[in-house]
Amino acid sequence: MNNVKILDCTLRDGGYVNEFHFGKSTITKIIEKLTDAKIDIVECGFLMSGKKDEDLSLFDSVEAIRPHLGKKDPSILYVAMIAYGDISNEEISPYDGSSVGGIRITFHEQEIEPAFILGQQLKEKGYKVFMQPVGTMAYTDQDLLQLIEKINLLKPYAFYLVDTLGTMYKNDLLRMFYLVDHNLDNSVAVGFHSHNNLQLSFSNAQELLEVQTRRNIIIDSSVFGMGRGAGNLCTELITRYINDNIHQCYQITPLLEIVDEHLNKIFSVTPWGYSVPYYLAAANGCHPNYSSYLLNKQTLTVKSINTILTRLSPEQRHLFDRRLIHDLYQKFQDREVEDNEIIEQTKKWLDEKEILVLAPGKSLLTCQSKIEQFIEAHHPLVISINFLPKYYEVDGVFVSNLKRFQQLENLEEIGKKINVVVTSNLKTNIGNVVNYSDLIDESHEESDNSGMMCLRFLKKCGVKKIYLAGFDGFSIHNQANYTDESLINRVEREALMKKNDAIFAQIRELGNAVKLLFVTPSLYQEEP
Repeated sequence: MNNVKILDCTLRDGGYVNEFHFGKSTITKIIEKLTDAKIDIVECGFLMSGKKDEDLSLFDSVEAIRPHLGKKDPSILYVAMIAYGDISNEEISPYDGSSVGGIRITFHEQEIEPAFILGQQLKEKGYKVFMQPVGTMAYTDQDLLQLIEKINLLKPYAFYLVDTLGTMYKNDLLRMFYLVDHNLDNSVAVGFHSHNNLQLSFSNAQELLEVQTRRNIIIDSSVFGMGRGAGNLCTELITRYINDNIHQCYQITPLLEIVDEHLNKIFSVTPWGYSVPYYLAAANGCHPNYSSYLLNKQTLTVKSINTILTRLSPEQRHLFDRRLIHDLYQKFQDREVEDNEIIEQTKKWLDEKEILVLAPGKSLLTCQSKIEQFIEAHHPLVISINFLPKYYEVDGVFVSNLKRFQQLENLEEIGKKINVVVTSNLKTNIGNVVNYSDLIDESHEESDNSGMMCLRFLKKCGVKKIYLAGFDGFSIHNQANYTDESLINRVEREALMKKNDAIFAQIRELGNAVKLLFVTPSLYQEEP
């Protein structure tokens, strides 16, 4: 089957992993290596109005892409993508052969009409136009046929089937392909863009390669599968498969050099690939960002994530709505209890005592002697958050994180020796249960961070001064964030940075009412 082309989208779809910050030199080198690999179509990034940072694979004009292309290989088509609405036709210069020769337009169902107008305008300017609807699986057969009628009038270079949610099985793909193939103008190529939530990208691509058709086929992939969440089809896998089973046309070594020289360091900071939460997104037919949001909370078990995703209605699942998932999360967590008596009992327990609160940061180990000296000198009540430390005796533990709660063993027995306080979202009768909703602050991101909830609980109990240890703040190197490896979660880099900013703001605000003193170094300390 010699009518197949591979389109590599590492710099575009892969850019969601690192906020498109590849660096000017790396963008150029990746394009150069993809050219050396003889990839048929190389996608250089997004066209986006107002983006002038040369280190990003986001470009405010086709002219801004030109310096990255070097000596173009005439056998390769270089393209960029427009997410409809991000840049206007007026900002795109006519094709002159010096920059990209193709433009992909991605659009939602409600944007079909204006997206087709843009497609016609760019076609008239000399570009090969790719029309790429978001979430083709969400289209009914009738809707898809109506869209194909418009495609046949426009006659773009390619029309795409897009598995946005990573839910396509072989039968879904083939049924949809034959529907399109039978009704689409013969001059229009059919493209396939998949996501790997169910680990089916590679097998689905192989199925498409077995189809007997005279139509040109385009299969999207990215080097090392780089892409948000579960990632994409791996360019190095599909090209080797074509070399070994169809015809020898790609050079694999340059692709592996891209991984070795550029992508491994990104992956070490912000990994992508198959995971159970992204599987759950696909299994529930919803946008992977819903899973990302819940995963990055670091408070939920896989079972709880699945429960929340099932509460999305069918019409809510395909487009990510941050407010919607936030509200579903809070509703899932909320459970009202009567806790006045527990608050009064805790006030008496804490009365006139020094308080040391231990979060599970790495500094509990690196500053162990300093903490022990503090305990020896001050004789504080020691309260840990969501864990029981190995090297310190504690007088109490505060637990608000369901995932951590299920990791704590024999908590009921432990509660006979120390004061156990749990929040009502855990839906347990172990320990002293206090209201979850009273301890969150909806005016802030990360409003239910366990550390902040514990500090608010102590403030509610009348504490005026709290010593803190292990409140290190989050490093982008996730392995460095916790004193115990069992506490490490998979969290996206951007989410960790947002956590730091949100917690710092809350600590600063809480510090106006309670004196917070850091025993160990912390990112949340104000500069003196």
